[in-house]
Amino acid sequence: MLAEKPLALIRGGGDLGTGVALRLHRAGWRVLITELGQPLVIRRRVAFASAIYDGTIEVEGTIGQRIHSDPLEPEAQACWAADQIPVVVDPDQTAAAGLRPIALIDAIMAKHNTGTPIGAAPVVVALGPGFTAGLDCHAVIETQRGHNLGRVYYQGAAEPNSGTPGAVGGQDARRVLRAPVAGIFYAHRKIGDSLRAGEVIGRVIMVDVSLTDSAAGRLAAIDRDASQPLGSVVKTKIDGVLRGVLHDGLLVQANTKIADVDPRGEASYCFSVSDKSWAVGGGALEAVLYLQQKL
Repeated sequence: MLAEKPLALIRGGGDLGTGVALRLHRAGWRVLITELGQPLVIRRRVAFASAIYDGTIEVEGTIGQRIHSDPLEPEAQACWAADQIPVVVDPDQTAAAGLRPIALIDAIMAKHNTGTPIGAAPVVVALGPGFTAGLDCHAVIETQRGHNLGRVYYQGAAEPNSGTPGAVGGQDARRVLRAPVAGIFYAHRKIGDSLRAGEVIGRVIMVDVSLTDSAAGRLAAIDRDASQPLGSVVKTKIDGVLRGVLHDGLLVQANTKIADVDPRGEASYCFSVSDKSWAVGGGALEAVLYLQQKL
């Protein structure tokens, strides 16, 4: 019966949170993902957070469906009945508070605790650095590539943030593209496109990032041709395929991650969940099931 399935709430539907969601969903859990109103998700084709922009997204055969927060439960129940994963704008979990999930997984990946208390659910699991198992949460999942990727810590913390992206195809920092200035980002290439080093993948129109949404909307009408002098262009540093890129029209701070180039050159990888996401998701599933049996 649907009502007998346990409920897990995941804060953050980026690529790692999506790996967690898929593992739990396939293990028979009901999953609800909460997100920001404009999530800064890079790997949009394999992230349930994209439902916030597109309404629905299918990842590895599972549909994520955006729902409304008021009232939340009827739409969420309809998604679960259809074997889907509901995604809702609810950054503070105010709308989801009455659902009383058994497990809460913090997949925000902010490199610090943004406000998830250990008492938020019977089982609280966090991804990556910034959390200490036994203090902020009941378990921490290692997210740094290497020997311990996906390992569950029931005491202590994950490896600290190295400041350097994990290597993919022999490339680490050079595969990640960041905003050169604060402003509004527009992409000129799409996920899966083949790229050569030096090609323009987008640009950032320099504006005060404190602008209101209405002001940002007026700027959206500006001609987006990369040959125009307005704005700072963003060029890839290596050959590869565009693995991920921010949604058009988002306000970004300088140095915000805006795109990811995969030097392996295999376009199909852009549309399937990564080894890292599956490993982290598997660790989260282990932690949830292990801690659940101790309740």
